[in-house]
Amino acid sequence: MPYNKSAHRRALKPLLRDRSDGSIEMKHQNITAILIEAGHPYIRGYKPASQYQGLLSDVVLDRLDGDAALRHLAVEFAEAVVQPPQIGDMLSLMTKPPDLLESARLALASQKRRRQARTIDYLARESRNRAIGFGGEALVVSYERARLSSLGCDTLAQRVQHVAATIGDGLGYDVLSFTADGRDRFIEVKTTQLGPMTPFYITESEISFSTENHDHYSLYRVYDFAARPLMFSLDGRVESNCTLHATQFMALPR
Repeated sequence: MPYNKSAHRRALKPLLRDRSDGSIEMKHQNITAILIEAGHPYIRGYKPASQYQGLLSDVVLDRLDGDAALRHLAVEFAEAVVQPPQIGDMLSLMTKPPDLLESARLALASQKRRRQARTIDYLARESRNRAIGFGGEALVVSYERARLSSLGCDTLAQRVQHVAATIGDGLGYDVLSFTADGRDRFIEVKTTQLGPMTPFYITESEISFSTENHDHYSLYRVYDFAARPLMFSLDGRVESNCTLHATQFMALPR
């Protein structure tokens, strides 16, 4: 749904005891960070800022817990069957990675939360949405073929393979591509409808594969998938490029 940040801010100001525009913007950035850490969709346009008061987190999480209509909308968003719009210049999809220091701050903040959200983990639901996952992988296949063709490597471009579809999951990567000199390039694809700062789920076997094949490995993060998809690449070991936060443990009775 479209929105206007300036109009929203103007409507809020009379209710906020002369808060400055910058203060209102920062508070919305704090709310974005809380929503991301809770695994909840957030409003595009407010970059997450993790330096916030615990009371704000409690208020936001209480709102999420108590609003059935909002939960329903978020589930619909996470489980939607969506396709990216038509893309003219495939090579224009690649962008620079976001500020990884901010990503690290987000991950650290999530570990220090005063309480856990009782809401559904919508990012986990989106990560299991095969329409989004498959669509992002297919987009990367098209991008890689265009990239290699632009380098004069048409034969290699034709050999790019969507292995997650032709062979199956579990290989540790989704797309087999190549460098311009013909070396293998193993690409894991993680896709979201949200922005580039959104955390993503990755398995232990995918992390291990990136370590064992770091000279040939890239993780492509596809974001804003349904609106105007873009992507960035993290090359080499996942552990070197991302802050990892354990979300689940396997336990056996003693």
